[in-house]
Amino acid sequence: MKILKFTLSGRNAFFKKPDVNSILYYSYGNIHKVALLGLFGAILGYDGYNKMKFHNQNIKNKKNKKEEGIIYPEFYDKLKDIKISISPNNEGYFEKKVQVFNNSVGYASKEQGGNLIIKEQWLEYPSWDIYFQVCDEVSESLANSILNRKTIYIPYLGKNDHIANMENIKLFKESDIEILKNCLNIDCLFKENMFVINNYDEDDESDEYDEDCDYTYVPKFKYQERLPIALESQTNLYIMQKFIFTNMNLKKTEDIDIFKIENKNIVFY
Repeated sequence: MKILKFTLSGRNAFFKKPDVNSILYYSYGNIHKVALLGLFGAILGYDGYNKMKFHNQNIKNKKNKKEEGIIYPEFYDKLKDIKISISPNNEGYFEKKVQVFNNSVGYASKEQGGNLIIKEQWLEYPSWDIYFQVCDEVSESLANSILNRKTIYIPYLGKNDHIANMENIKLFKESDIEILKNCLNIDCLFKENMFVINNYDEDDESDEYDEDCDYTYVPKFKYQERLPIALESQTNLYIMQKFIFTNMNLKKTEDIDIFKIENKNIVFY
């Protein structure tokens, strides 16, 4: 097995929450697996939601009961089994700003004057280290495309207003990867059920301050949010799961492998 890593960043990003709000469209705080697979699909030239809806609508119009509809968009169907890891290059919270702009196309709005005012919540200067396992034909093709900086479609961070930058691309071979059974800290987003926060240090038998020791205080942080992890087969709605990113001490609660790559401990899902 090999692992490919690259830094994904941009001026802005918008990963739209499906919540209905007539005033403002909200964004998830970090890129999630489904959005990342969509970016991978753009690199490889796979079709998305629109092509799936067009195909299924044609079948419905023809009333052809023998022809089956498409369950998932092509990018998700072909890439959903890729194991990925997302490591924010901050404390998990990117600054957000509300952007207001107009859509003055006549058919875009029934507002007076035909001018639709759109408000979106954008992430400012987001940056992540992205990892994925290279272990089959599809992931090999994706890794080769990224290493050679070749894409079929332009990769975006959520929508085509936000072009994605991909740099610091590295391919790690098996000899470069250390697999840990346990560790205190995880440097990526992880599913809530994988670890519990454990701030009690069993080796610390005294609360007394030792003046001879060189103490360095590191502020603790914790980001958590329910993020899409998969698509539901019947409706293609998001399947959600709570994710956490923290520098607090952790205790593993599932039998999973932890991968040490360079100076980061990461898990895949």
